[in-house]
Amino acid sequence: MDKFVINGKNKLYGEVDISGAKNAAVAILPAVLLTRGECTIENIPDVQDINYILDVLSLLGAKVERLNRNTVRIDASGKINTVADYEILNHMRASYYIVGALLGRFGKAEVSMPGGCNFGERPVDLHKKGFEAMGAKVSVSGVFKAEAEHLRGANIYLDTVSVGATINIMIAAVLADGMTVIENVAREPHIVDVANFLNAMGGDIKGAGTDVIRINGVKELKDSITYTLIPDQIEAGTFMVAAAAAGGNVLIKNVIPKHLEAISAKLEEMHIEVQEFSDSIRIISSGITDKINLKALPYPGFPTDMQPIAVALLTTARGTSMVTEGVWESRFQYVDELRRMGAHITVNGRMAVIEGVESLTGATVNATDLRAGAAMVVAALMADGCTTVRSIKYIDRGYEHFEEKLRALGADIQRVSDPYEC
Repeated sequence: MDKFVINGKNKLYGEVDISGAKNAAVAILPAVLLTRGECTIENIPDVQDINYILDVLSLLGAKVERLNRNTVRIDASGKINTVADYEILNHMRASYYIVGALLGRFGKAEVSMPGGCNFGERPVDLHKKGFEAMGAKVSVSGVFKAEAEHLRGANIYLDTVSVGATINIMIAAVLADGMTVIENVAREPHIVDVANFLNAMGGDIKGAGTDVIRINGVKELKDSITYTLIPDQIEAGTFMVAAAAAGGNVLIKNVIPKHLEAISAKLEEMHIEVQEFSDSIRIISSGITDKINLKALPYPGFPTDMQPIAVALLTTARGTSMVTEGVWESRFQYVDELRRMGAHITVNGRMAVIEGVESLTGATVNATDLRAGAAMVVAALMADGCTTVRSIKYIDRGYEHFEEKLRALGADIQRVSDPYEC
C-alpha cells in the first residue's frame, strides 16, 4: 500500500495551481442525470472520489468520456437505471446526491447509504424530510429508497444547517411542480456552484449563498451545456497552511480569495503574512507562528475540513491554542497521530487544547481520514527528521497529485509502495 515519506524542515517557494472543487464536483456530476442530454464539465479534479462517481454514472447507464485529465463529457440521454446498489458507493459520502438526481428526473431512486471518512454519523434525516415534503415516499435502512408519482414544490425548514441536505433537496426540486423554498440552508461556495450549474442547465434557483433558497421547478432542462467548476477552497487552504507551517514564500493561484477569508484571517492572527490578489494569494512565513483560538463552523466561518490541518500548524505555535469543532462530533480522532510526533494536545469532547512545542519529531503516522491525512503531511513538513504517512488512500480521495505539487515547491516528499526505512 502506498505511503508518503517526508523529510521535514524544507521551506517552500514558488507557485502552485489549485484544482477544481471536489465538493462541488461530487454533487454536480450526479446532477447531470437530471438532463436527457450531454454535459461537459471542466476543471474536474483528478482525485479518487471523482473516479468513484464517474464509475457509478457509467454503471447507471450514462456514457462517460474523459476528454482530458480535468474535463469529462457525460451523456445521460440513454436508458438510466434507478437502482445504484453497488459496493463502490460505500467508499464515498456523496452517494446520496444520486438519490436527488434520480428522484428528480425519474420519480424513483434506490441507492446504497453513503460511506466515506469515518469521523461521525452522517444522518440523512433532513434529506428524507425534504423529499417527503415534496411528496415522495422514503425509506432508509442500508439502502435509501425514494419514490414519487410527482414531486411538488414545498416549504422546507432544515432543523440544522446541512450541506448535503441543502444540495440534495435543491437537485430534486429543479424539475418539481411549483416553488420549493428551503430555509436555514448551508451557504458554502460549492453550494452556490451547484446552483449555478443547475441554472446553466435551465433551472430556476435563487438565493444560493444566503439563508433561503427558492427553486421554481421547470418542465425540462437543456440538452447540452459546458460548465467550469470553481477552485477548491479546501485545497487552497491546505497549501496556505502548508506554506505557513514550513516557512517560505508561496503564491497560490487559481483561487477565489473571498472563499478563503476565514482562513486568511486566522493565519494573519498567527502573524503570517497573507497577500491577496484578484485570483491568487501569497503566503510569506518564517515558520514561526503564535497561538490562536478558533471554532470550526459552517461557511462563512472557519471550515470544518480545515480544522485538522490548522491543529497541525498550531502544534508548534508559541503559546496554548484552543480549537472547537462546531460541525462534527468526532473529528479529533487524528490527534493520537500528532501525539506520536511529540504534539501536546488534550481533547475534551468537541474542544482541543494545543500547547505549542518547540518542534515535532518525525514518526510513522496514519491518515485516519482525508483532511486528517493532509494534517499529517503538514505536520511532517515542520518536523525534525523523517515522517512516514500511511493510509494515503484517504488523501488521494480529495487532493490532486498532492505530493507532486508539494515537491515542486521544494518539499522533500516521496510516494513509495514498498517498505521503507527513514
